[in-house]
Amino acid sequence: MKLHLKIWRQQNNNEPGYFEDHPMDNVSEDLSFLEMLDLLNESLINQNKDPIAFDHDCREGICGACSLTINGRPHGPEKATTVCQLHMRCFKDGDTLIIEPWRAKPFPVIKDLVVDRSAFDKIIQSGGFISVKTGNAPEANQVLIPKHVADKAMDAAECIGCGACVAACKNGSAMLFVAAKVSHMNLLPQGQPEKDQRVLNMVATMDEAGFGNCSNYGACSAVCPKEIPLDFIAKLNRDYATASIKNFFSA
Repeated sequence: MKLHLKIWRQQNNNEPGYFEDHPMDNVSEDLSFLEMLDLLNESLINQNKDPIAFDHDCREGICGACSLTINGRPHGPEKATTVCQLHMRCFKDGDTLIIEPWRAKPFPVIKDLVVDRSAFDKIIQSGGFISVKTGNAPEANQVLIPKHVADKAMDAAECIGCGACVAACKNGSAMLFVAAKVSHMNLLPQGQPEKDQRVLNMVATMDEAGFGNCSNYGACSAVCPKEIPLDFIAKLNRDYATASIKNFFSA
């Protein structure tokens, strides 16, 4: 299949970027999207040209590193699919593909299609953990958890922190990411002692990083490769309101 690629090139966050045209021929429909970019980079290297920088790691839809926007949609056209799981059979012969990095102020461009998502790391560092004594793993049935609670917590824990929710949001909001990370711990008994401080710290860090507010458009959930539902944002808002009231009266 023949494709026309328009790929964003940018040396660093301080330099202006531009789209670079790359026609490709004889692209197998069985290739993954990242394998197609690998072939393009091999061709560029053979021509002594600068290869296109893009992020990847596991290539199994687990790590969330493959942060690409394809034709205006984070992770491309397939629902519940990361870029590394996307195959070229999803496109048609002769298609033009516009490939860009995540577009959000808290995600500055490092080079080409690679962005700095350390803002997410700072949010996790501010409260995305449970303080426990180290040692052997506790016996599985020591803390009994109702199945519906465990299932809900696991649904939230599916978030891979890719940042597609931020890239899709008109406000550049990280509410879906923060909601998932807060909820999967706040739902479990082990997370209850630090529940209030966790949500206050993580929301404060999110705001400090420059992420926008949530307007409930739902674009975040629509492009999430793990289909994290908007319900978790509602839970985050409830947890934050409760924690704020407690904090006010305890001050």
